[in-house]
Amino acid sequence: MSPSEQDPAGVPWQRVFDQASAAMAILDLQGRYLHVNEAMCRLLGYRREELEGRDYRDVTHPDDIDPEGPTVSSEPLEKRYIRSDGSVIWALVARSYIRDADGRAIYSLSQIQDITQRREAELLWQRSFANAPIGMAVLDLKGTWTAVNDTLCGMLGYTRDEMLSMSFTDITYEEDEKQGMAALTDLVEGKVDTVSVEKRYRHKDGHPIWMLIRATTVPGADGAPAYVVSQYEDIGEQRLVDAHLAHLALHDPLTGLANRALLADRLDHGLQQLARGNGVLAVVLADLDQLKPVNDRYGHASGDELLIATARELQLAVRAGDTVARIGGDEFVVVSLLPDRAAAEALRRRVEDHLNTDVVVHGVTIRLCASVGCTTTSDPSIAPDALLHAADRDMYVSKRRRRAVRGDGTR
Repeated sequence: MSPSEQDPAGVPWQRVFDQASAAMAILDLQGRYLHVNEAMCRLLGYRREELEGRDYRDVTHPDDIDPEGPTVSSEPLEKRYIRSDGSVIWALVARSYIRDADGRAIYSLSQIQDITQRREAELLWQRSFANAPIGMAVLDLKGTWTAVNDTLCGMLGYTRDEMLSMSFTDITYEEDEKQGMAALTDLVEGKVDTVSVEKRYRHKDGHPIWMLIRATTVPGADGAPAYVVSQYEDIGEQRLVDAHLAHLALHDPLTGLANRALLADRLDHGLQQLARGNGVLAVVLADLDQLKPVNDRYGHASGDELLIATARELQLAVRAGDTVARIGGDEFVVVSLLPDRAAAEALRRRVEDHLNTDVVVHGVTIRLCASVGCTTTSDPSIAPDALLHAADRDMYVSKRRRRAVRGDGTR
């Protein structure tokens, strides 16, 4: 017997029930549909007479049948229904009891919402997250991981449980922590929606891993950031490649010294420093006197070793912050910001001492000889080429003087 037949005054509520836009059904305590509305029929694709009197288990996906029957819970239930055409939908079901005057449960009321699109979107996200070829994680607004995929765990060497017990700061190198926290703060405060950061994480084994991290916020119901989704790529190998290419672009491949491009930059930087305070910029230029004879007598491999020895001696003669460059076959330049011209002259003497000494090349002792010129300036507006030209002129004065002392025309 239907509820309306037992309750003559039920016509008004039945009209509201039938015309409700939400799918609704009244069931007996065994789980048979006693009354379904039009929205329920549209949801499942059945006519009313096909559903009323039928057990709800007949249209429930086998994996989602609750063996204890249509019990009422305070929390809505997510389950799958099978429509008349065989397709499956996900639904959110809220159940409540209809009680008699004595408070006894006599029927149950189900209110059903189609959540198929939401569940499919969730499944797509879950599978994309879990199977992504890059590391992925969800973090709270304090930087604690709340979900991580297997790829990220594998990259960092931690289990999922270990990761979920930590904040990203726990495995960030101290030198990189500031930029990571700054990026998180910008996201949480809504200054940006997305950030990209390159930083180092410490692998569980202890070695560093360079990561490219792209993070974005997901807003909550109030529109404010609710959590952060991050993607992680191991860029350690690429950083090594990039660093190697950058080094090749700015350094002499034989000696490892700065090349002309880097020398030009360091000269510009030195002149800018002059504009901010006292001191002089010293440019020392050295030209080897014996490279050709060594090449002719011992071969070019020995000549190369002589150039490498020259670079080594120059680096011993200068301070850590000075620039040493090779700008030609046998020409070298030192750039140094010094307090005065006396300090520049002392630098020149040290370079001369180091470049006029005996060195061992391929087991042979060779006399390293060089002519050294020097110029200084306190004028930040002078052209870098003018400085190099002045040092070159002074170097040739030194070379002529050395020739006169030797009494020959040896270069």
